[in-house]
Amino acid sequence: MLVLWGVATEVAEAWDQIGGTVGKGFKFVLALVVVASAYIANGFAKRAIDRFAEGHETITEHQSEIVYRVSQLTVWIGTIAVILGMWEVDLSGLLVGAGFLGIVVGMAARQTLGALLAGFVLMFSRPFEIGDWVEIDDEKGIVTDISIVNTRIQTFAGEYVMIPNDIVSGRKIVNKSRKGRLRIEVEVGVDYEADVERAADVAKEAMKGLDEILSVPTPQVVLKEFGDSAVVLSLRFWIDKPSARRQWRARTAVIESVKAAFDSEGIKIPFPQRELTGREESGGFELAGERSAPEPATDGRGGVGDE
Repeated sequence: MLVLWGVATEVAEAWDQIGGTVGKGFKFVLALVVVASAYIANGFAKRAIDRFAEGHETITEHQSEIVYRVSQLTVWIGTIAVILGMWEVDLSGLLVGAGFLGIVVGMAARQTLGALLAGFVLMFSRPFEIGDWVEIDDEKGIVTDISIVNTRIQTFAGEYVMIPNDIVSGRKIVNKSRKGRLRIEVEVGVDYEADVERAADVAKEAMKGLDEILSVPTPQVVLKEFGDSAVVLSLRFWIDKPSARRQWRARTAVIESVKAAFDSEGIKIPFPQRELTGREESGGFELAGERSAPEPATDGRGGVGDE
């Protein structure tokens, strides 16, 4: 009948349009379902990672956050790929373009990418954590933040230093807080004429009972070297929960206690000394202003010659 009326072609085109609209609507709804599923999957991943981190004390909150962000990025990239496939988008050209773009970006930002990779390495190798007292190259301070790109340190002068992670990973790192205690060494010199063994015993006894240092391990005193003007003793003691403030308090307490003990026992801490000698044939040393006047010249007969 539609053929008889001459509207068959128009009806077919309209049906195709309706079918196309319905198909696009279905794809749109399905895309929304995929996005919602990705959102729910990220929520499940977050809870699973948090439960796993709570059961393992070695995993820090920052590390679990990094793992979650990586899994979140992976889920969303997969979601975008699925949606583009549903709409029959040719991904080959997109992937080729992304490849060239990645090469260009990688060459232009290789230092930043190196810092990113180094940041991931630091997150999982864990040479230090937030709150640790560290020494990185020439910088000393407390770690206040560790990000993917850089590490922030607060120095003992109150300054904040930002160090790129690629530099951190390529430098020597000294973590003074890792063991929970720190050994400190203070040097003191005693006179060569003093009884060195007695001086060591007095110094060791002076360090006992100080609240600022640990009693175990016990403080030690060792003979370190022959100095220019004194025999150098090395006073070694430990503190717990290392920090700059605790270190300086302990050093101050030890120095005050040992100095007071040496004074009471009559043990001399000598000043720097120098011994000066002169050769006999050169006339020795002469004080300024006391140089003798030159003798007058004489002739061969013992008289004074004319100038």
